[in-house]
Amino acid sequence: MTQLERERPAAPVSDPGRRRGAWIGGWRDGGGEQIDVLAPATGEVLASFTAASAEVVRAAACAAAAAQPAWEAAGPDERAGLLLAAADGVEARRADIVGMLVRESGSVHGKAQAEVDSAIAELRAAAALAQQPQGRVLPPARPGHTSIARRVPLGVVGVIAPWNVPLLLALRSVAPALALGNTVVLKPDPHTPVCGGAVLAEVFAGAGLPDGVFSLVLGGAETGEALVRDPGVQMISFTGSTATGRRIGQIAGGALKKLALELGGNSPFVVLEDADLERAAAAGAASSFQHQGQICMAASRHLVHAAVAGEYVERLVERARRLRLGDPAADPGVDLGPIIDARQLARVRRIVDESVAAGARILAGGADRGPFFEPTVLTEVTPSMPAFAEEIFGPVAPVTVFRDDDEAVELARMTEYGLAAAVHTRSAERGLALAARLGVGMAHVNDQTVNDVPHAPFGGRGASGNGSRFGGEANWEAFTQWQWLTVTGEPPALPF
Repeated sequence: MTQLERERPAAPVSDPGRRRGAWIGGWRDGGGEQIDVLAPATGEVLASFTAASAEVVRAAACAAAAAQPAWEAAGPDERAGLLLAAADGVEARRADIVGMLVRESGSVHGKAQAEVDSAIAELRAAAALAQQPQGRVLPPARPGHTSIARRVPLGVVGVIAPWNVPLLLALRSVAPALALGNTVVLKPDPHTPVCGGAVLAEVFAGAGLPDGVFSLVLGGAETGEALVRDPGVQMISFTGSTATGRRIGQIAGGALKKLALELGGNSPFVVLEDADLERAAAAGAASSFQHQGQICMAASRHLVHAAVAGEYVERLVERARRLRLGDPAADPGVDLGPIIDARQLARVRRIVDESVAAGARILAGGADRGPFFEPTVLTEVTPSMPAFAEEIFGPVAPVTVFRDDDEAVELARMTEYGLAAAVHTRSAERGLALAARLGVGMAHVNDQTVNDVPHAPFGGRGASGNGSRFGGEANWEAFTQWQWLTVTGEPPALPF
C-alpha cells in the first residue's frame, strides 16, 4: 500500500463530511473554524473544512524547512521526473478536476478544460526549467582564481492563490518553485480549496513527492496572515486583489521576506480607426466576458476611435446578447456561469448602477439574475465613472471614445493599474508603437487582453504588482537567489 493510499480519506475530496484543513504528509484537522464551500450557481455545500490555525501553519512550515535540503540535493533530474509524473496525474484526473472547477469556481466547461490544459503545461514547463543552466562563470580576478555566480533556492516558499483560476494560478508559482529546489506551503482561496489545493496535494503525493516538499493549509485571511508571518517561510508569492497585496506587502516587507505580488488590473482594449472591427469585437467580447469577466487581465475599458465607435459597439452588443447564462454543471452549453458570491455580485451591480446614474448608457445587459450577471455593454463612459476607474471583475464592457492616438494613450494610462492591454489596428508597426506607450506589463496587438503561456514573463506594473514576473526564465529571478562562489588554488599573500 502506498503512502497516498494510507493517507487518502475514504470519501472523495469533495465530500462535505470530510472536515480537514491541512495536508502535511497526509490530511489532518486544521484546528480552526469550520468553513463550508458553496457552489456559486446553486448554494449547494460541496465541501467543508476546518481552517488551519497558526499552529498548523507553523507545523507545515517546519515540515517544509526540514524537507528542503534533501529536495534541493535530489538534483534536477529527479525533480523534473516527479513534476512530469504530477502532470500525468492531473491528466489522469481530468474529468474529476473539470467537474469540480465547474461546480466550485463557476467555470464553464471550455474554461475548465483550458485550465487543466494550462496546468499540465505549467508542470511540464517547470520540469524543463529544472534542467536549465543555473549560473555562469565570471571573469577571474587574477590567475588561478575561479569565480562562479549561481542561482540557489530560497528555501520555503509560501504561495497564496486566488479562486478565479484556482488550479492554474496555484501551479504558476508552485511548479517552478519546486522545480528550482524550494519546498512549498500552499494556501488556496477558501472558495476553491478542492480544485485549488486538495487536488494538488493528492496529485503530488501520487507522483511520489517526499513528505514536506509540498504542504497545504486551508483557510481564510487569518490562515494566510499566519503563513506570511511564519519565520520559516522565506518568500511569499501572492496572486489576488491589490488591497490584500498591499497588506501582505507591509507584513512580508517588515520581515525582510522576498515577495512576488500579482494583483488586480484595469486593462484597456484600444480599437483604432483602421481596425478589423469584426475581429476586434470578437476579441473585445472575449476579453470582457469570458469567465464572467473574473480575470485580472479582463478588458475593463474599451477605448474606441470616434470614427468607428458606433459600428464597433453594435458588433459588441450583438455578441453580448447572444451569450447564454446558466449553471454550467446543469447545462454544459452555457457561455457564462455565476459570479463567485453575493458580495462580488453586489460590487458589479453597484459599479454599473453608479455609472448609469452618472450618465453612462446600457446598450446590453445591465442586470443580475440570481447569481448571474448579464453580459453588459456601457457607452458614454467617462473617466470619472466607476466603470472606468475601478476594476470591475464582472462581465461588463465600458466603452469610451477617443479621437487620436495621443488621447487613447492618455485615457489608457488614467489608472493606477498596469497589467495588460490590447491594441487593434491593421498596421502592426503602429500597433506596436502604441502598445509600448500604454504603461503595462503585457500588451497584445490584434488579440485579446487575456493571454498567458508558461514560457512568457507574466506580470504587471503599479497597482498590478511589485515588478515580479512568472514564466520561463523569469522564474529563476522569482524563486531563486544569487550566490557568488570563488576558488583560489593558492591563498594570496595579504598585508596582514
